[in-house]
Amino acid sequence: MTMLETFIKPMHREGIPFVAAFAAVTLVLFWLWEPLGWVGTGLTVWCYYFFRDPRRAVPENAGLMVSPADGVVSLIERAVPPPELGMGPEAMMRVSVFMNVFNCHVNRAPIAGRISAISYRPGKFLNAALDKASVDNERNSLRIDMADGRSIAVVQIAGLVARRIVCFAKPGQDIRTGERFGLIRFGSRLDIYLPEGVQPQVALGQTCVAGETVIALVGQDMPQRLARME
Repeated sequence: MTMLETFIKPMHREGIPFVAAFAAVTLVLFWLWEPLGWVGTGLTVWCYYFFRDPRRAVPENAGLMVSPADGVVSLIERAVPPPELGMGPEAMMRVSVFMNVFNCHVNRAPIAGRISAISYRPGKFLNAALDKASVDNERNSLRIDMADGRSIAVVQIAGLVARRIVCFAKPGQDIRTGERFGLIRFGSRLDIYLPEGVQPQVALGQTCVAGETVIALVGQDMPQRLARME
């Protein structure tokens, strides 16, 4: 990787109309008053940065479940997965990754399998860091059936300023670990529901990288990871 590639990342196609709009407004602001134009320039650069879509080194070892999003682990607790996925009423271990407006918002599949269900549900736009956002907010839920017959759920949750959830995947599609499946615009959260007996290998407050950070080890009897903040 060159020095230029370190700082300039490719942009996802979803960002093209937004960056174009920011750039057009910036030209008008320069015409009105130059200092405003420089403010617009900064916002245009931020918009480009928001829609960045960098390549990731996805681990391919069997049984590794990776983070579906860039961000911070905000919740680790047992919860019932979205009922629309048909995964039953029993609580599963849930790991929530909160994305702020500076994180990369391209979402990636935590583990390989077949997408057996996708369900969109409209809702509110509460702060995505809140626990009740999982129930009340707009969301898009995916059920991924793994090769061993077990299933996980991945839920895209809109946040306080997010106004559109985008999902590229389709029901019945086979997906690889770390493969892109969607994005959420402008601040949000991803929930991952782990199979019974699988413990998180991340800790509260830990920063995750989508497609790279190992969330859990499937098929291995590992205790929940503990950590300390320093």
